[in-house]
Amino acid sequence: MIMERSVVLCLLLAAVIAAKPADEEKKSRVHTDKLSDEEHYMNDEHNSDYDHEAFLGEDEARTFDQLTPEESKERLGKIVDKIDLNHDNFVTEEELKLWIDYTQKRYITDDVKRQWNANNPENTETLHWADYKTMVYGFMDNMDPGELDDEEEGMSYAEMLKRDQRRWEVADEDNDNALSLDEFTNFLHPEESERMRAIVVQETMEDIDKDKDGKISLEEYIGDMYHGDDDEFEPSWVSNERDQFREFRDKNNDGYLDEEEVQGWIIPPDYNHADAEAKHLIYEADNADKMLTKEEILNKYDVFVGSQATDFGEALVRHDEF
Repeated sequence: MIMERSVVLCLLLAAVIAAKPADEEKKSRVHTDKLSDEEHYMNDEHNSDYDHEAFLGEDEARTFDQLTPEESKERLGKIVDKIDLNHDNFVTEEELKLWIDYTQKRYITDDVKRQWNANNPENTETLHWADYKTMVYGFMDNMDPGELDDEEEGMSYAEMLKRDQRRWEVADEDNDNALSLDEFTNFLHPEESERMRAIVVQETMEDIDKDKDGKISLEEYIGDMYHGDDDEFEPSWVSNERDQFREFRDKNNDGYLDEEEVQGWIIPPDYNHADAEAKHLIYEADNADKMLTKEEILNKYDVFVGSQATDFGEALVRHDEF
């Protein structure tokens, strides 16, 4: 379950990180870019600080790190009161699921609004591709032709531009080369739109399929997640992922993942991420009655502030929550 959530988080971040005019910031749109300076796994144990920093960014993570455990628990307690919709002093799995779903939707809404305002300062009803391209890729006008093909974190600026334009065209439902706010939302968050899911699969294939043969080998699959040195002892989770590839991902047992198999992996039809996260948190904190008291949650505050229940900690430093 941990690797499933991490893969989806990587996809989410790849799709929604702000497209910015500064070229060093633009690199962060690359799917294979490192999401955090933290190690994802340490001594075979999942490091929750990785997800925390990957989701918040370093500045917000640093702010959260300044909170004492007492301050964290106090703020988390106020959030628990909001999650407990019927005020019976118990947080059920359904209430937790609804809260996680709410925080996710709020993040998307806030992110789209921020990027819409940044890229559409006149607040017109639609944003034209030419204007967006100038805002995001204008720096390329001052680059030498050879520099456009220089790879940054595995992808050249020219490739990034091409990918964004292709995604833009898919999001543009009425084919007017401009996006409404709803279409812009699909452009930034394609994983949330049925219409855009094929482009998510295509981009994932392109990022992981290093030899460009149209399929993903086991080596490419593992290489996208783990880059250990030759003399480094391989963590146990890597072996588990090899088994996942062979037993579950590779449906036709041909040793590769095709587009249909990749879609089943990254966008499983019967998998609800909010539901899975709620179950995970109940498992971590519950005393076996499948409901959580405020005391149980506060006793596991370190688990909750690193989860979607608090925007991976962000809700604890947002003043508008209190």
